[in-house]
Amino acid sequence: MKRHPLSGCGAAMITPFKADMTIDWERLARMIDYVIDGGTNYIVALGTTAEIPTLTNKEKNEVIAFFKQHVAGRVPIVVGKGGNNTRALVEELKEMDTDGIAAILSVTPYYNKPSQEGLYRHFEAVAQASPLPVILYNVPGRTGVNMSAETTCRLARDFENIIAVKEASGKIDQIEQIIKNCPKEFLVLSGDDGMTVEVMRRGGDGVISVAINAFPKRFSHVVYLASQGLFDRAEEAYAPLHEAVCALFEQGNPVGVKAALTLLGNIDNNLRLPLVPATELLMKKLERLIREYELC
Repeated sequence: MKRHPLSGCGAAMITPFKADMTIDWERLARMIDYVIDGGTNYIVALGTTAEIPTLTNKEKNEVIAFFKQHVAGRVPIVVGKGGNNTRALVEELKEMDTDGIAAILSVTPYYNKPSQEGLYRHFEAVAQASPLPVILYNVPGRTGVNMSAETTCRLARDFENIIAVKEASGKIDQIEQIIKNCPKEFLVLSGDDGMTVEVMRRGGDGVISVAINAFPKRFSHVVYLASQGLFDRAEEAYAPLHEAVCALFEQGNPVGVKAALTLLGNIDNNLRLPLVPATELLMKKLERLIREYELC
């Protein structure tokens, strides 16, 4: 694994809400401390897990400012900056305040379903406009389009500031092609918690994780072992987490992780519509798994 500040384990942070659906800044501060103390290598603000479609622009700016202030340089901060209107995204990037931010995470355009050439040209525009390093984010289950390994590697070769990809295609052969064919310094990060060890075994560089919100010490230890090349030990350490990690995604993200965090006493179980809290059945399942495998 490459020794890079954005290798290892990144935490895709949630946004805690109060009962009135305003942002719970006190709980967000606790969550930041919780994952940093638990061993995360860096933090991702305003990613999918943060419920960003429901945040206003004002709230997004407040969240970024809060992360900078509360993280206070303890770990690098990555900020989600994506969209399906390339022109608008470019303008946003040009006006971005980069102070205290290590990189941006930019998702493939959703809903439009662009071709591979359209994806290339979108990220070409992003790379040219971004004042910061860019992490590509391929998550076809949410966006409706899969960025091929060929397109990812083409972008990695053509633009020095495109430094990494968060790969959540679920296709290990595609991820392996990226690892094999991209420049040596390019980071390949798993976008699926359950595939982390396998991706790193194949030569990947870490994960941007949802599960680390709930189980930071246990999950970051798995990633640490894998980063040392101790893949069998990493798999052994992950085994008690497996059922719980799968359960986190049964009813979508961040529904499951917010349920687990509620059971752990870290947040109140509030989500903004159209998301709703986990069912009682899932809550009971997570409660059993947390207790059975001593994940608290």
